Amino acid sequence: MSGSARENADTILIAALAAGVTVQDAAAAAGVGVATAHRRLAEPAFRAQVEDARRAAIDLAVARLSDSASFAATTLRELAGSAESETVRLGACRTILELGLKWREHSELEDRIAALERDAGPGPG
Repeated sequence: MSGSARENADTILIAALAAGVTVQDAAAAAGVGVATAHRRLAEPAFRAQVEDARRAAIDLAVARLSDSASFAATTLRELAGSAESETVRLGACRTILELGLKWREHSELEDRIAALERDAGPGPG
């Protein structure tokens, strides 16, 4: 396999594995054997590329969710204030309160972890 063909196969293999496809299906998509895919996965640098691609996909999904959060919050607020159905208003209010409490808990945990890390000082190494 030429260098560019291997790079192309690796790119496809990395993308498929990062997306959660099975090794067998990823190998088929990349046009390589399953044994080759397993050999590549045994290489730390290749595994790191798969993890980087997976993190990038997750970061993109989180960014899209963050972008939609404002719309969702506005919609919940509108439903809580103007829905004709008491059930819809109650559900919207309950959701706003539950999410607000979860957000606060998450923020407090982040603050506590940051304080613990500061107090612990620099790690080994």
